[in-house]
Amino acid sequence: RLRNLRSDGLPIHLKRGYPDRMLYRTTMALTIGGTIYCLVALYIASQPKNQK
Repeated sequence: RLRNLRSDGLPIHLKRGYPDRMLYRTTMALTIGGTIYCLVALYIASQPKNQK
């Protein structure tokens, strides 16, 4: 159990290898994608509608 506490330069959220890397990358992709989606939605919502 103490072997994971050694100082190898890895952040604690990436200590368990491949599964942690995939979870981290998926979380970051969803966060960045969600941010871009929200910014696009705000831009579209801020445009005035054409009254015909």
